[in-house]
Amino acid sequence: MARKNQRRPQPPAREPGDAGPGTVRIVGGEFRGRKLRYSGDERTRPMKDRVREAVFNLLTTSVKGTHAIDLFAGTGALAFEALSRGAERATLIECHFPTVAVIRENARTLQVEERVEIVGADTFYWIAHHADLGPLPQTIFVAPPYEFFVTRADEMRALIARCLTEAPSGSRIMVESDSRFDTGELPDAEQWDVREYPPAVVSIYRKPASTSPSAAPA
Repeated sequence: MARKNQRRPQPPAREPGDAGPGTVRIVGGEFRGRKLRYSGDERTRPMKDRVREAVFNLLTTSVKGTHAIDLFAGTGALAFEALSRGAERATLIECHFPTVAVIRENARTLQVEERVEIVGADTFYWIAHHADLGPLPQTIFVAPPYEFFVTRADEMRALIARCLTEAPSGSRIMVESDSRFDTGELPDAEQWDVREYPPAVVSIYRKPASTSPSAAPA
């Protein structure tokens, strides 16, 4: 049964406590408890630990074996969390070059350099021009500055629609916005699972797995 696009407040079972200024911590999986460097730059808004934990509780084991794509990477916390929980590889897109350097440092700290591609580029340009990312199902994280849902609303809608169209079957797309974005405007809106973790609004779409055609009778 399809999940309806209804906002349902659902705090995680426990409040782990967010990391202090300058650090972000991984909340689950292989790297649980490891800290990531965070510059504190206001242009980088790491998802709160409790919200990230809730997101990965919703994604559950679907992350394993996927290609994690973090489109507004910031510290890279979402992609690194996905790797910690079994993602095979990750691609991180970030336009702020000092922050790209922080992401590279975090990848070195976790010793996952061979599993990540870090791209210093404008996400809107990249999503329109990137090459085929391969057949692996994807876990796509769309967590831009909240203001983009207001000032760049048309671009955001186009970006999300492209993710849904081009992601391989079996992929998951996670969008983090705030209450200013009407989740009813998401493509295929009724198929999103929408939860509130104020001020964040988290929407998750599960792209159906393809089914092989039945064999023709002999």
